[in-house]
Amino acid sequence: MPKSIAVEPEHTRRKGRLSFPEIPLHAYDTPFASEVAARGKGALIEVLRHMLLVREFESMLNAFKTRGNYAGIAYNYKGPAHLSIGQEAAAVGMALALEPEDLIFGSHRSHGEFIAKGLAAISKLPPSSLQAIMEQHQGGALMRVVEKALPGNTPKALAESFLLFGLLAEIFMKANGFNGGMGGSMHAFFTPFGAYPNNAIVGASAGIATGAALRLKLAQHPSIAVALSGDGSTGCGPVFEAMNFAAMAQYETLWTDAQKGGLPVLFCFNNNFYAMGGQTSGETMGWDRLSRIGAAINPQAMHAETVDGQNPLAVADAVSRKRALLRQGKGPALLDVECYRISGHSTTDANAYRTKEEIAAWEKHDAIAGFSAQLTAAGVLTSSEVDAMRQSVEATIKAITAAAVDPTCAPPVNIHADPTLIGKLMFSNEEIPVPQAEAKVLAPADASGRVRQDAKKSRTGSGPAGEKLSPLRAITLRDGLFESILHHMIHDESLIAYGEECREWGGAFGVYRGLSDIVPYERLFNSPISEAAIVATAVGHAMAGGRSLVELMYGDFIGRAGDEVFNQLAKWHAMSAGILKIPVVLRLSVGSKYGAQHSQDWTALVTHIPGLKVVYPATPYDAKGLMASALSSNDPVVFFESQRLYDTVELFHEGGVPADYYRIPLGEPDIKRPGTDLTILTIGPSLYPALAAAEQLHATSGISAEVIDARSLVPFNYETLLASVKKTGRLLLVSEASERGAFTNTIAANVARFAFGHLQAAPRVLGTPNWIVPGADMETTYFPQVEDIIHLVTSEFFPGKDSNQKGLRNWDHIELARLGL
Repeated sequence: MPKSIAVEPEHTRRKGRLSFPEIPLHAYDTPFASEVAARGKGALIEVLRHMLLVREFESMLNAFKTRGNYAGIAYNYKGPAHLSIGQEAAAVGMALALEPEDLIFGSHRSHGEFIAKGLAAISKLPPSSLQAIMEQHQGGALMRVVEKALPGNTPKALAESFLLFGLLAEIFMKANGFNGGMGGSMHAFFTPFGAYPNNAIVGASAGIATGAALRLKLAQHPSIAVALSGDGSTGCGPVFEAMNFAAMAQYETLWTDAQKGGLPVLFCFNNNFYAMGGQTSGETMGWDRLSRIGAAINPQAMHAETVDGQNPLAVADAVSRKRALLRQGKGPALLDVECYRISGHSTTDANAYRTKEEIAAWEKHDAIAGFSAQLTAAGVLTSSEVDAMRQSVEATIKAITAAAVDPTCAPPVNIHADPTLIGKLMFSNEEIPVPQAEAKVLAPADASGRVRQDAKKSRTGSGPAGEKLSPLRAITLRDGLFESILHHMIHDESLIAYGEECREWGGAFGVYRGLSDIVPYERLFNSPISEAAIVATAVGHAMAGGRSLVELMYGDFIGRAGDEVFNQLAKWHAMSAGILKIPVVLRLSVGSKYGAQHSQDWTALVTHIPGLKVVYPATPYDAKGLMASALSSNDPVVFFESQRLYDTVELFHEGGVPADYYRIPLGEPDIKRPGTDLTILTIGPSLYPALAAAEQLHATSGISAEVIDARSLVPFNYETLLASVKKTGRLLLVSEASERGAFTNTIAANVARFAFGHLQAAPRVLGTPNWIVPGADMETTYFPQVEDIIHLVTSEFFPGKDSNQKGLRNWDHIELARLGL
């Protein structure tokens, strides 16, 4: 859409051929003697030691899972163990080429990468930094345990014990594990060493690492992000979405000079030839070499390369070269690191999908045996020194293990002592102060025609004679959203906004209209139509220290980002025991007139997932204040917006929508109309038919209905609602969600529980039928209308006051069908 990039028919219709860059395969050929001279004997000895530590650590886990005993230590480990025995060179070689401040994002099989990255960081950080890191984590509690149980004679030795013990305690779900026992084997991390979260979902780290790289780029931080996954992840759509997002041409063509260049992200595929039991090359994928997929992403083919993952120095060489390209703004890059997993996919794997001969053939190319032979052949170590190193490593892991299974050193998480412990970790409930700093802008806010136009509008929706003003004359819900977003965008440099059609178009429904006059491209940009990447990158950007405002255009498109919303956005704060903050606002519009795939209210789907705050305002005043609170929150907020309400003007709040910045706390419902006989709780646009029905009920039947607008669904403070129900004795809940499984049912059940003695009738839920949403001409027969509410109230709550309002639906005949019974 940018006017500066013309699409010229003379160019696009020209005859020609596409060519692709050559992709190197196993190009590393540096003589070992040169490596010894360049890196030094000590560094190469450490490479071997690190590989041995990784191998022994995973062998220990395998022993517990298969025999319940390691080196005479008995322990019943109940959790998962996806091991990478045989892939140590890939992990250690990668870490060797990275700096401590570089970030890695792992997979379910990333114990090795975690350990390798931590050991490499420890080897490069000064003792003072290591001491500070250990003292700051858990207030130094973990360090004191390690000092007592695993004394080290140097700061680096202590830091290594700290790393290995903290990881193993986390895998064993102990209270002093790195994540407080909330992450476990597949979600462990320790950010001070650059080891960001491992991820249990195949390929999920691709989008998160890309978002982190975006943050590194915008903050001009001299480091890179590495997305680690296996060859099987190349069958996952979100991985390709992430690679394309990382390679968007706009980084070069449209972003300001200081921010030009591709994202500093390396997609590192540890290709062990199997996705669980499915063989990738030759069976489940179309590629012959994984690196070939780079050619599908950009003209540079992502600088893709296939590397010998059995050789740690080959991997280190490739990662080092790709890192240099990324730091030059030439990202993204891709490495196909071919290695072999001697162990099974998990400890229950019977290896039915491969032959013993194949495994034996690869064992002859074992990375540790091969590198040990190179070191002895070059005179760097003797065979006896290699044996002594093995024994030392085994003793180290045995000591770490003994401490990790000792409840006095690593106490289990005590849920019995604190039954709501996990609940307390679901949200930080933290807010940032009101942003006051001045972010870099293209022009002052008042230079925008939108801002000048809105300044002329009435702040209230009522005219001098009480008449309702048109959206051209008064501030609308759309304008209220814009005002809060504008304030945060021009006062908080860490906040970026993107999604589908967010810039020149102004957002599909005009909320961002005028913002492109003020905010530069790198902080307000159009994304690909890649819902999974939009959400995943928002998570990664936030995880790396930024703040993200993204939109998917329609709520119906959640399905294209299901894992990213439900497993990533929702869970990382709790899985990190509160260490990670995920300040992301996800905007979703609820459609109208577009039928079954563009007009669904999926609030119930989102509220069902623990870890997401959910907001659905219905008035301009509420929309502005709630958006300000959402953007200030350090928790993920899903912000629903009804397309039918964008042009709504403010009719409730005295004085209308304040021009100044303000916040409305999340979770507080609001009484929009007082009453004494009946409570009507509404969600989203159902507020307006409920209000109209309340007026008619009072005029025709003398029924006084109190109408409460939920405004927020998670959290939801029941005090206002319970007080109303205790006064009226009756509750009707109205929303536009399908009644089956609607969040209104949850509220109704809780009210029935906590106000049972005050109810004169069972709470009643009114929503939409459990059918597809019909097209525009039939919408009034589907969404609750004024007459539907009136008929329900007068026929069920007050049958003696029947208003003779039967509504558009023949309730007596279709009620059971509506409910799907």
